[in-house]
Amino acid sequence: MRTIDIVSNHDFGKVAVLLGGRSAERGISLQSGKAVLDALRRRGVDAHPFDPSEQPMEALLRQGFERAHIALHGRYGEDGTVQGALELMGLPYTGSGVLASALAMDKWRTKLLWQAGGISTPRHLLLDEQSDFDAVARDLGLPMIVKPVREGSTIGLSKVVDAKDLPAARRLAALHDSMVLAEQFIEGVELTAAILGDVTLPLVRIEAEGGLYDYEAKYVSNQTRYFCPSNLSTAQEHAIQAQALQAHRVLGCEGWGRVDLILDKSGQHHFLETNTSPGMTSHSLVPMAAKAAGISFDDLVLRILELAHVG
Repeated sequence: MRTIDIVSNHDFGKVAVLLGGRSAERGISLQSGKAVLDALRRRGVDAHPFDPSEQPMEALLRQGFERAHIALHGRYGEDGTVQGALELMGLPYTGSGVLASALAMDKWRTKLLWQAGGISTPRHLLLDEQSDFDAVARDLGLPMIVKPVREGSTIGLSKVVDAKDLPAARRLAALHDSMVLAEQFIEGVELTAAILGDVTLPLVRIEAEGGLYDYEAKYVSNQTRYFCPSNLSTAQEHAIQAQALQAHRVLGCEGWGRVDLILDKSGQHHFLETNTSPGMTSHSLVPMAAKAAGISFDDLVLRILELAHVG
């Protein structure tokens, strides 16, 4: 893995930490934002919280901000909308640009681009009220995953083991998005690859109770276990890291992010989705991978801020 140089010049000006927002992931974003804010302040950065759900974006200019660290998750923060507003104002911001953010938030279009780029991803179909659910079950097999196309933190996700439960799973997902995706369930090892600049950090292996890393497993259960290093062979880890970076770049992602994947029983890996603004609490997966690479949480936050860009 390449060495990562941590920024030593802290002259970032007045920095807004965008947090909260109005997505279903608001609570998680508030936690990420506080962790980022505290880290920046510990390193002497003139950082302040800014919640776009409580004041208009143009207030960033009136209040003299010179750079934005995006700690928003989900819609209206991770989907290109906030990125577009910041570009119109000419404010440098962390993470991916407008198009890449919008594409990564859309799990269906992400898969289409990955397939075009030769990157393995589970088979999938879009669902609506008129779908032939028996045919979907025959095509994708059971069990399968049903989830909203443009939602994060596995909100609205179901694991379907019987075709008769597909309509209810679709309705649950549709509460969160008009587009619903059915995806082949691949049994195997859940991994995540954190990207920082042009480097893939050590992989994190996840073991969730019941084999499904859903909202409960992420934020509620005490039974979920994380391993970093992942204990994969060096060759296998390096191969996955290289393709994770490719999957990140195919979407046009920049700065930092996290790519989630499954390693099946035959040793083949299949990419699930990309997060362009992952969780950033001290217990989140990207900080966990950074720690394994010898990067402290505070240095990680500074590096992400250094990578901020305009357009």
